[in-house]
Amino acid sequence: MSVHDTQNPETREDALAAAVDAVRGGGLIVLPTDTVYGIGADAFTPQAVQDLLEAKGRGRDTPPPVLIGDHAVLMALATDLPEYVEDLAEALWPGALTIILTAQPSLTWDLGETRGTVALRMPEDETALELLRRTGPLAVSSANRHGKPAATSVLDAATQLGDAVEVYLDGGAARIGASSTILDATVTPAEIVREGAITKQQIIDVVGDIFTAPEPEPSEEEDEDAAGEQGEDGAPGTSTESAEGASDAAPAGEADGDAPSVLDLPSEPELESVPQGPAETPPAAPGEDAAAPSTVEPSTSEPSTAEPSTSEPSTAEPSTAGSSDSGPSASGSTAPAPEDRPDDGPARPEYMPG
Repeated sequence: MSVHDTQNPETREDALAAAVDAVRGGGLIVLPTDTVYGIGADAFTPQAVQDLLEAKGRGRDTPPPVLIGDHAVLMALATDLPEYVEDLAEALWPGALTIILTAQPSLTWDLGETRGTVALRMPEDETALELLRRTGPLAVSSANRHGKPAATSVLDAATQLGDAVEVYLDGGAARIGASSTILDATVTPAEIVREGAITKQQIIDVVGDIFTAPEPEPSEEEDEDAAGEQGEDGAPGTSTESAEGASDAAPAGEADGDAPSVLDLPSEPELESVPQGPAETPPAAPGEDAAAPSTVEPSTSEPSTAEPSTSEPSTAEPSTAGSSDSGPSASGSTAPAPEDRPDDGPARPEYMPG
């Protein structure tokens, strides 16, 4: 175990070099951050991450977050970012905000039971940022034993962790002295998992209210129903108006000209012209002279001219039930679309950042 002063310009470079060597060798380091002191290891060395968990007395169900030294690393480690994440990182990083995101599936690391997520933060501390630019992403948790207060000085960290850590970097008292805020951006709406140095209002001021579920957009059927309800109040141009006015219009058959109404029937059926052949002459009785053939006039009796019933056709208003083709009925209530609720997904891992 060795302690190196990063506040003295003459020893700062040697201190950083010692920490880099320890990380690349798979060892553990303690480093200052803007919030509290952290215990760190190479994020891509599984055994180093396991040693970090054991030094703290925690299990794999509490994976450590990952600290990064540049905004560009965010896109390399996370995927499927909500629209607001980049704006949030641009405004509040470096800073005391840890964001849980979906991890890139191609990453070859083992941080514990993360369930496909990663918690990222960019600390606002020059020593930490310089170290991260040299080592790359570090798995970092607060430098304390499980259940003990977070360390705000290198002495607090050394007292709790002892020889489990190879290199301690002394950067003086932690500037903030409180843990970071953890924001889960893998759920909709977003959720603050742990209140910390960054307030909920600060987040809202940057990207708006991401903590309230958006109102579901009405479906086309609901829009049509709303239009029908307005028609009942007398709004012009609604489909309801045309349905109510159908009682004053001609029957649908007359309007379309497809089927004749009973009013179109003739008062008498037309006589069919029946061709008449020559009348036959009956044979004469015996002993009588044959009479001149008589010409039999065709029958002039007309077929029955009984007129169809003169009763007035029914003046009942035509049913407007068929008006659904031109729009919904006035009452057209439609069951509301089920509330759009996202799937909660698997249980969230308990991250333990500083």
